[in-house]
Amino acid sequence: MSKPNILIFMVDQLNGTFFPDGPADWLHAPNLKKLAARSTRFKNAYTASPLCAPGRASFMSGLLPSLSRVYDNAAEFASNIPTYAHHLRRAGYQTCLSGKMHFVGPDQMHGFEERLTTDIYPADFGWTPDYRKPGERIEWWYHNMGSVTGAGVGEISNQMEYDDEVAYNATRKVYDLARGGDTRPWCLTVSFTHPHDPYVARRKYWDLYEDCEHLLPDVPAMDYEDHDNHSKRIFDANDWRAFNITEDDIKNSRRAYFANISYLDGKIGEVMEALETTRQDAIILFVSDHGDMLGERGLWFKMSFFEGAARVPFMIAAPEMAPGLVTTPVSNIDVAPTLCDLAGVSMDEVMPWVQGESLVPLGQGGSRDTPVAMEYAAEASYAPMVSLRYGPWKYNRCALDPDQLFNLDDDPHELTNLAEEPAHQGTVTSLRAKSEARWNLDAFDGQVRESQARRWVVYEALRNGDYYPWDYQPLQKASKRYMRNHMNLDNLENDKRFPRGE
Repeated sequence: MSKPNILIFMVDQLNGTFFPDGPADWLHAPNLKKLAARSTRFKNAYTASPLCAPGRASFMSGLLPSLSRVYDNAAEFASNIPTYAHHLRRAGYQTCLSGKMHFVGPDQMHGFEERLTTDIYPADFGWTPDYRKPGERIEWWYHNMGSVTGAGVGEISNQMEYDDEVAYNATRKVYDLARGGDTRPWCLTVSFTHPHDPYVARRKYWDLYEDCEHLLPDVPAMDYEDHDNHSKRIFDANDWRAFNITEDDIKNSRRAYFANISYLDGKIGEVMEALETTRQDAIILFVSDHGDMLGERGLWFKMSFFEGAARVPFMIAAPEMAPGLVTTPVSNIDVAPTLCDLAGVSMDEVMPWVQGESLVPLGQGGSRDTPVAMEYAAEASYAPMVSLRYGPWKYNRCALDPDQLFNLDDDPHELTNLAEEPAHQGTVTSLRAKSEARWNLDAFDGQVRESQARRWVVYEALRNGDYYPWDYQPLQKASKRYMRNHMNLDNLENDKRFPRGE
């Protein structure tokens, strides 16, 4: 039996609350709405960690950061950790990546046979946080609020240039796959950097949201002292005191963010059109690495377990899974087991260590009772934070902070911490036991500190003297493209055409 082709769309920092059942009605996203109509849609999908590199390593491996050791945006993703690309490639797939995956370290492939673009972010250890210096901002790379005060229209930006290239290469690859030079089944991952800030959008997409009714957050900004401890750390890391955020800044940022969802929808549509016009069938998966708070409570970007940062859109269109809405909480660590299940590829040799689960049964009307786990041990934290989503409950724990318990059915904006309420001590006790069984926070903290200290030594050493970057350098094999004298010119034009001529 032939194995299915697989097309994966990953986007960056897309807030899952805007995808309650596919894209919200008011979003201008016709291609994603078309995909949603034939997909299993996961309403309560979460990142493994609300930051780019940890979230993506978990998405590829099925491991939480405490096992992958990709704690932050400068932690190496070890070459000996199998990813879905390894599993599929081992089973005979050709595996290809166009776009971002934020691999840190000298291995810039992680199971992909071919990579069509470089990454948008650096591959070295330069963005390593330092728990030894709590409260110190690393000025030259920490986020600040300039993304908010600088929001508006732009016809080109660093990120647009990147995603234009990602879509172009992915579309070209889809046409190459159709021309049949390789008969193996394929898995193509197309990974964009939008709608990640800065909040800058092209005019034609910006204009779509002129009369949008969602340009202000549901929960207005709070006074600094009214926030929980970790949110205060995020504000401090983002250098909030150096900026005056106006209502117009908020509206412009959210408008540009929504506009960039529409920009992404167009790029995804280009790839989907190439797939459809070449009459290729593929399982299609759409997911984000984490969300964006977008001004809710006054918070921006990610780094938080609140719904805006932690919840992600997640849709799978596959013959084995029925279209419809699944409300059971799931995680992006479930991607690798799900893809292998759909492809009929065994992960048995590593399953004792893989924390993700296949979602295929949920797409067939099944159920599961496993808590969804999240971790965070990167910038704006001074000790690891962990979270469990279990039924309607979200339970957050950190050695530095009071516990948090929210009932998301009754309190979707997470405004009332029930952890100290007498009526909920049974729930707190039960979830604390589940959390303590999963995590030893002291040991986790020790692992993170060891990793950070080692990386600072290595980074400073490698930047002293001649510097050899780990950034992926795409190889353009010009002598194998278009028309060359080692090719049979009689057959060349016909072989490169789809459909082929008579």
